[in-house]
Amino acid sequence: MQATVLTIDVDDPLRPDVLALLEQHLADMFATSPPESVHALDPAALTDPAVTFWTARDGDGALLGTVALATLDGGAAELKSMRTVPAARGRGVGAALLDHALTEATRRGLASVLLETGTQDYFAAARRLYRRAGFVECPPFAGYVLDPHSVFLRRDLRSTDLPAATP
Repeated sequence: MQATVLTIDVDDPLRPDVLALLEQHLADMFATSPPESVHALDPAALTDPAVTFWTARDGDGALLGTVALATLDGGAAELKSMRTVPAARGRGVGAALLDHALTEATRRGLASVLLETGTQDYFAAARRLYRRAGFVECPPFAGYVLDPHSVFLRRDLRSTDLPAATP
């Protein structure tokens, strides 16, 4: 398999191709989880100054995926809007985006990155990616509550023995 050339840059979540992917993301979240268990941000919320939003694109500029970091209190950030286009799944794009977000969080001096994802089979690949990257289960954070449709994960960035994300 040929390696995918990709660049990861800060981007505009309201850019037309990005907006289409984020709308697909939201549609999938509502199709797989009860409405009260969908915690994906809408595209406008991703423009908040407390959120940094990146896209991965191939050498021709085609959108491959997205990720965002939302700043939380206490030296932490929440990973949001991790999404890979269907044609790029299984090619390491998600791992590259996760590595990028974790590297940036570390560069910013954050203590940890947290996330919420679903418990359904649909989210199994994402949970495997996060666990390979050193995320462990944690209690709900930042206003989340216990929910049988959610799992909460945390990665301590100050530990030197945690692995990077791998595809």
